[in-house]
Amino acid sequence: MTGKGQWFVGTLVALTLLLVGCGSGSDAVTVYTSQDQVYAEPILREFESQTGITVRAVYDSEAVKTVGLINRLIAEKNNPQCDLFWNNEEFRTHQLAARGVLENGQPIATFGARTRQWVWNTNQLSRAEVPKDLSSLTNALWRGKVAIALPLFGSTATYFQVLRQQWGEERWLAWCSALVANEVMAVDGNSVVVQLVGRGEVALGLTDSDDVRAGLKNNLPIAGQSLLDDGFAIRNSIGYIAGAPRPGLAKRLAKYLQSQMVRDALVAAGALDSVSPVDSSEIAWPSVVAENERAVAELKSVFLD
Repeated sequence: MTGKGQWFVGTLVALTLLLVGCGSGSDAVTVYTSQDQVYAEPILREFESQTGITVRAVYDSEAVKTVGLINRLIAEKNNPQCDLFWNNEEFRTHQLAARGVLENGQPIATFGARTRQWVWNTNQLSRAEVPKDLSSLTNALWRGKVAIALPLFGSTATYFQVLRQQWGEERWLAWCSALVANEVMAVDGNSVVVQLVGRGEVALGLTDSDDVRAGLKNNLPIAGQSLLDDGFAIRNSIGYIAGAPRPGLAKRLAKYLQSQMVRDALVAAGALDSVSPVDSSEIAWPSVVAENERAVAELKSVFLD
């Protein structure tokens, strides 16, 4: 077990002992999860060891965060192989619901949250020099000095599409184009953003709060701060797969994942924020999902062409 994994065991045992009884070694539940494996695996293994329920976990990769799992679940729609989807953000889970992959009558559950943050190299910038808003990133002052994750995958894709809904298409598209014109560096994931900032290859980045915490644990010369304007709460979400082979075990695992003790363990490990951020309930997810194909086409034309 990794050092991070050891954070979990003490706080999870009391809860998982309560779950022992009706599971047997022959029981198995399959979960697809975009939660980082270093955080998710100790939780799932502890659930497994204390209940006797085998957990078959399928994880994603940093470069194509969540999207690969979504495509797999859609492809398996008529022959489900998965029982439960544990996502570390919300948009793609709502996308699955719109495609009929999730069970009707079982609402998407959310718990915990991370936030979108500025991250900067403390040898190059002071806190006072950090931009006040996203619009500032298009100023010549920041030309070639900023990194973001490519906004086609993971929480950055979700964030960009939420901004599109909140700002309106015209303003949003102009801002995206101006970012590229200002030589923003688009890289494979939020953790890469933090590494680039930590190495001083760029002065500033946009990332998630858990990636900032990971960078600080690795003693990188960085600091982070949640966006004041256009802030965004990135909540874990759980979706029940329609026609799942083992729906009862899926509900049991889902209840466990939503427990306070699991949440506390995720906070202790740095996967979730300790303080509840701005509520994301005002986001009209059906609208974001409906506009997804158009938004992706626009993002590709700006960031890939």
